[in-house]
Amino acid sequence: MRRRKQSKGHDVPEITSPSAVKYGIDRMVHNVETGRFERSLSALTAAGALVTAIEIYFEHDSASFGNKLMWLPVAIGPVGALAGVAGFCSHRMAKTALPVASAAIVANGLQGTYLHARGIAQKPGGWRNARYNIEMGPPLLAPLLMTMVGGMGLLAALLRREK
Repeated sequence: MRRRKQSKGHDVPEITSPSAVKYGIDRMVHNVETGRFERSLSALTAAGALVTAIEIYFEHDSASFGNKLMWLPVAIGPVGALAGVAGFCSHRMAKTALPVASAAIVANGLQGTYLHARGIAQKPGGWRNARYNIEMGPPLLAPLLMTMVGGMGLLAALLRREK
């Protein structure tokens, strides 16, 4: 409870209602502070999954999809995007489809990190020549971007829906 000054110098309690109407950014901040961010984070997960899948397609295409597992993150990205949109539209989908798709995305991101590390090890000189091979080989930390997108979806499933 805040206090405001009266004209004669006395402090008077100012009543602030927690259910006061909030607009714009204040409403968004209030929703985040109270853990009500499910719809917004579901939508961000959908956008992140789609953008990441497109980026992965271009990067893996430049490597000529040399390993068949390179297609997996390209295929799972749109699944995550659809689950994110479904989670935005439906509370039920945010608690069922979104966490399943997001867990698959996280697992694929971790698998990709392992495969990229293995790819660096297979380059001439392997990890002994890490400075060169990390720069010229598969990007070691790039699959963790996909893992973060999946993590956003898992977090969205745990949060409460905005009012």
